[in-house]
Amino acid sequence: MLAGLPEPTRRWLCHAIAPGTPLGRPAEPSVRGQTRLGRSRSFTARQVLAPPDGSIWAATARVAGLPVTGFDRLSSGTGQMSWRLLGLLPVVAASGADVTRSACGRLSGEITLLPTAYPQAGWRPGEQAGTAIASLQLAAQDESAELSAGTGGRLLKVRENRWGNPAGAPLGRYPFGVSVEAEAECGDITIPSVLRAGWWWRTERQGAGSSSGPRSRSPFQRRPRPDCLAARRWRAERCGAE
Repeated sequence: MLAGLPEPTRRWLCHAIAPGTPLGRPAEPSVRGQTRLGRSRSFTARQVLAPPDGSIWAATARVAGLPVTGFDRLSSGTGQMSWRLLGLLPVVAASGADVTRSACGRLSGEITLLPTAYPQAGWRPGEQAGTAIASLQLAAQDESAELSAGTGGRLLKVRENRWGNPAGAPLGRYPFGVSVEAEAECGDITIPSVLRAGWWWRTERQGAGSSSGPRSRSPFQRRPRPDCLAARRWRAERCGAE
C-alpha cells in the first residue's frame, strides 16, 4: 500500500506502523504539558483524532488557581471553541469560518499523531530532501502540512501555513511548525511523545511570544479569536484506538 508514496513518507510509515496494524481507526491520546500565557501554565487534555471527519480536544488548566475547562472541536464541517471558568462562567465561546479554518489547519498537522490515517491524505515530495507534503480536504478546506523524516524514519519536524492571528496579527495564513523531541510506542504505532511547537516557524520571530498551535487555542483569551496562546511544550502520555 506504500507504493507510489514519496520516499520520506514510506520511511516514516515503515518506522511508525507495525506490520498488520489496522488503518483508519480513531485515536484518543491523553496529553499534558505547559503553555505560555503571561507565564507558563500546566494543562491536561484528552483528544479524539478522526481525520478527515474531525477532532476534539478537551482540556483543563488553571488561572489564578481556578480551573478553566473546555474544548476545541472540528466536526460536521464546523469548528467551535467553548471554555468556562469553574465550569460555569463563559471565558471563550467562538465559532464561524475563521475558527473552522484554524481547526482544519490544526488537524492537517496532527495527522502525524495518527500515522494509520495516512491513506486519507494525498502525498507528494517536498521541496527539500527528506520532506513530503500531506494534502487533505477538511470541512471543504484544502490544507497541507510538510513533514520531515530522518534516515531511520523517525519524524523530525512538521511545518504548515496555518490560518490564525498569532500575537494579534490580522487573520491570515502564517508559518506554524512542530519539532519532535522524542517518540514513544503506543501499541502498534510509534508517535511523537514530546513536541515543541509555535508560530512564525523558520522566521526571525520564531519563539518570540507568538500564538499557539494545534493543541491549545484560546481558553484564556477574554475576546474570542481562532488562535491566541504562545508556543508551548506538551507531552503525550497515552494513546489508544477504538
